[in-house]
Amino acid sequence: MNPTPSEGAARALLRRLFDAAVASAQPALCIPPHLPAPAELGTGRLIVIGAGKASAAMARAVEDNWRGPLSGLVVTRYGYAVPCERIEIVEAAHPVPDAAGLAAAERMLALVQGLKADDLVLCLISGGGSSLLPLPLAGLTLDHKQDVNRALLKSGATISEMNCVRRHLSGIKGGRLAAACHPARVLTLLISDVPGDNPIDIASGPTVPDPTTCADALAVIRRYGIEVPAPVRAVLESGRGESVKPGDPRLAGHEVRMIATPQMALEAAAAVASQSGVTPYILGDALEGEARDVGKVLAGIALQVANHSQPVPAPCVLLSGGETTVTVRGNGRGGRNVECLLAIAITLDGHPRIHALAGDTDGVDGQEEIAGAYLAPDSLTRAWAKGLRPKDALADNDGHGFFEALGDSVITGPTLTNVNDFRAILIEAPTKS
Repeated sequence: MNPTPSEGAARALLRRLFDAAVASAQPALCIPPHLPAPAELGTGRLIVIGAGKASAAMARAVEDNWRGPLSGLVVTRYGYAVPCERIEIVEAAHPVPDAAGLAAAERMLALVQGLKADDLVLCLISGGGSSLLPLPLAGLTLDHKQDVNRALLKSGATISEMNCVRRHLSGIKGGRLAAACHPARVLTLLISDVPGDNPIDIASGPTVPDPTTCADALAVIRRYGIEVPAPVRAVLESGRGESVKPGDPRLAGHEVRMIATPQMALEAAAAVASQSGVTPYILGDALEGEARDVGKVLAGIALQVANHSQPVPAPCVLLSGGETTVTVRGNGRGGRNVECLLAIAITLDGHPRIHALAGDTDGVDGQEEIAGAYLAPDSLTRAWAKGLRPKDALADNDGHGFFEALGDSVITGPTLTNVNDFRAILIEAPTKS
């Protein structure tokens, strides 16, 4: 496509905002201020462990800024490895776990056995770690974990609800990894990809105590009508899957630091918007709900701004983050960001002064190597000219197919970080007559 000069400028601005959000959460920027001084270790060792889409880049940042001896193991998503010399990097599957992740989790637990009180375990956790550390409780198998994970992803459950279930079926999450490190000290550095930045929901909290229970996990399964294998139900009903609870002495002295969050990313994007002469308004960093419903609401706000200068006047850009959900009913190629954007497009119905971008800051929306997409005022017109029916695409959960056909996909490749969804809706000022 060949955008008009105005449209090209809008597209470029929205992409700069997205790139600024991603750049603000790069481990090379976020890790160094939080590393302990080598003198703090004394005679102890530094062992680095971690999991998530950003964990390899986090490990590299540690190596680049730590002059003393260290060793360790982290697991990241396929394609997200970053070369390291002293920390081993393993790749595994996301969002549905595989045998490579299982083997990495087993090795990680073995690595932290037999530590001493003066040792320090530096745990690097980011989004995606739940799938990358799929060690099941005794009596469960990887197949069980895969079945439950697939069902959760299709159910419409929130990330907090999904992780509640995962923690109570895991041999490593819900504080179990930190407990295995005892009596060593543990410092966890977190890059948040969850609404509310609750540490227990980032990678299902392998190093933090878990206040939720097996009964809570069962409630999620019942709420969404999820069919689970009999051994999974038995683990939850018996209470055998209880996680490490607050107050457990094995976690005493453990420190958690949040080094990058969705709010920080939105603020970075807002700064770029201001520098470009467009007033930014952050609507929220933790928006949840069905992606198509969130899209309708965001479009409604944008229309009120464009048509009535309420609650703020144009020109402006509306920024939001969080993690929406998609209840999968169709057979299309989709992700929560393009689903949300397609709902925005349908509600805006080609408004001439509104542009938008929605993308996942890890570079992967759904299971596609596509971060998200761009929406122009003429997107629906171009779609109809190609024989595409926007409402049919939404019903089929085919956001990627829709925007890819228009040439409007946003492709970044692995961003090596993850601070969740990013949405920007640009509303231009009315043309003076």
